[in-house]
Amino acid sequence: MFGNYLIGLREGLEASLVVCILIAYLVKTGRKDALKPIWMGIGVAIALALGFGCALEFGSQELTFEAQEALGGSLSIVAVGLVTWMVFWMRRTARHLKSELHGRLDAALAMGTGALVATAFLAVGREGLETALFVWASVHAASDGTPRPLIGVALGLATAVLLGWLFYRGALKINLAKFFTWTGGMLVVVAAGVLAYGVHDLQEADWIPGLRNLAFDISGTIPPDSWYGTLLKGVLNFQPDPTVLQVTVWALYLVPTLAIFLAPVGFASGKGKVKVPDEQGSRGSQPTKAS
Repeated sequence: MFGNYLIGLREGLEASLVVCILIAYLVKTGRKDALKPIWMGIGVAIALALGFGCALEFGSQELTFEAQEALGGSLSIVAVGLVTWMVFWMRRTARHLKSELHGRLDAALAMGTGALVATAFLAVGREGLETALFVWASVHAASDGTPRPLIGVALGLATAVLLGWLFYRGALKINLAKFFTWTGGMLVVVAAGVLAYGVHDLQEADWIPGLRNLAFDISGTIPPDSWYGTLLKGVLNFQPDPTVLQVTVWALYLVPTLAIFLAPVGFASGKGKVKVPDEQGSRGSQPTKAS
């Protein structure tokens, strides 16, 4: 459940910051008349993300077992690729996110209502689709027949919305560079588990060989239905009887990806601040690090 909470928090906070920057900029520049199309674009983006998630969940139920496993494995690998790109992108471009969004808004304001809707939709929609795909893959990997994975995601998203609102009001200051570094690192660990599970799905679909070639089997020591087995599965997508290929893929992804992500050279060579004005024009600032 913690792993899914982390996904909801990490992904949701990125979307919340984008919304916060867009709304705060319009309020500060006296363009409150443009808030309605912005909220329209945000609403459409959220609806699209929810619809995409529902399509993945209910659409896969109509497939055969082999087809479900093939779809789940393929989408898990795609989701890991997207989230890996996202955590690196966010760390390297967080400092310039505010100015980039301001530039898009200025251009959209000059073009009219449709451009404003499109700007908000594109800014939030990408985050929403990535989140929906990775959440689906993670819930699919960690599901134990209970609603706990979805509850974890929902709590993470709710926390992200609350933090976004506090940022906007200037009531909360946090070192976003450290936050995104630590949560990004933990998300890479979660992604490694999702990747290993995706490989297992493809093996069950008979797309990849080696399903019976186990690396180890400690089910007797860590029963999958025990509280600690459930905890390990929920947090790390741990499996007590992985195949050799699963362990190999997990290690080949996790070790170099985490090492490169946490390396200070080339990713955190300077300091900057992300400032979010509130409705009265005051500014709350959160220090970040530049690439």
